[in-house]
Amino acid sequence: MAAKGNNEVKQSLAELTRIYKPKDPVKFVKTFIRKYRVSGGYEEELTSLVRMELNKINC
Repeated sequence: MAAKGNNEVKQSLAELTRIYKPKDPVKFVKTFIRKYRVSGGYEEELTSLVRMELNKINC
């Protein structure tokens, strides 16, 4: 993720997480990375973002 697009990718992923409420965050992030061609190395960061969003929804 480039510095400029970093925030946009995170916002998009957070919004998609709120919409789809995935059961498996890891699989959801892998699909997101493949579909939107996000460069590698950000899987852990994006997975933690999805988990945080799911926790916000469930609380």
